[in-house]
Amino acid sequence: MGMVVNQYNIYLVNLDPTVGHEIKKTRPCLVISPNEMNHNIDTVIIAPMTTKSQAYPTRVPVKFDSKQGWIILDQIRTVDSIRLIKHLGKISDNKITEVKKVIKEMLVD
Repeated sequence: MGMVVNQYNIYLVNLDPTVGHEIKKTRPCLVISPNEMNHNIDTVIIAPMTTKSQAYPTRVPVKFDSKQGWIILDQIRTVDSIRLIKHLGKISDNKITEVKKVIKEMLVD
């Protein structure tokens, strides 16, 4: 078991190998799975982040590492925690609220 992984924190994640239109490479990703999952099983649910996107209802704009980027909630995936390379930071409370709202609209409502 590697590092302690916490919800709404950003980690550098190796997403390869991928197929088709899946976001690839090693990139920052937001952990969206709850901590009871993150701390007890070896998989985490992540949303990739990118600087190359445009406004879209399932993408939350975020300024991270002094760069404007997006959290790509239409590419949520479950990965083994072994793919997480290092902790990079976390998102603000108002961004957490925005992410929750989009996930709810996308998957629940």
